[in-house]
Amino acid sequence: MRCVALLRGINVTGKNMIKMETLRATFESLGFENVTSYINSGNLAFDTKKGDEAKIAANIENAIEKDFGIRVQVMIRDQVSIYNVLRNNPFDGEYESHKQMHVFFMRDEMTVENQGSLMEWESDRDRFAVRGREIYALLLDGVAESIAMRKNVIEGKLKVPVTARNWRTVEKLADL
Repeated sequence: MRCVALLRGINVTGKNMIKMETLRATFESLGFENVTSYINSGNLAFDTKKGDEAKIAANIENAIEKDFGIRVQVMIRDQVSIYNVLRNNPFDGEYESHKQMHVFFMRDEMTVENQGSLMEWESDRDRFAVRGREIYALLLDGVAESIAMRKNVIEGKLKVPVTARNWRTVEKLADL
């Protein structure tokens, strides 16, 4: 099974720095094969015979803590799920740049209550759609200008752990 691991908060603003070559070696030490990475922000693809995403994520988190001394959250998706994220974009055709379209990957589906709270932050410039374990975010003025992003609504107010990728990165993940 081909999987994608999305690591939260590594190699961002000089924090939790891990070289991808070393991180790939950690993945290989777990028995994963054909390990590849995309850019330095924690996007890895690998083949595994094991299928339980929660166990795979826990094993990776524990190995990273052991090898690098840092605890990071890992979201796992099989390759088919990444293709489905691309196919199911509710905002397809509504943005001009990959910098305006983002996907927030969650471990679990968001509660209906939290979905309602998230939608309260929508505006004509920021729109959200929750599909399964993904939040699609159309941020027409970009992340830096989004009120919801500046206020840290998803993780800070709703307490939903996520890791985000812009649309270009999601497209690349499908090809890893």
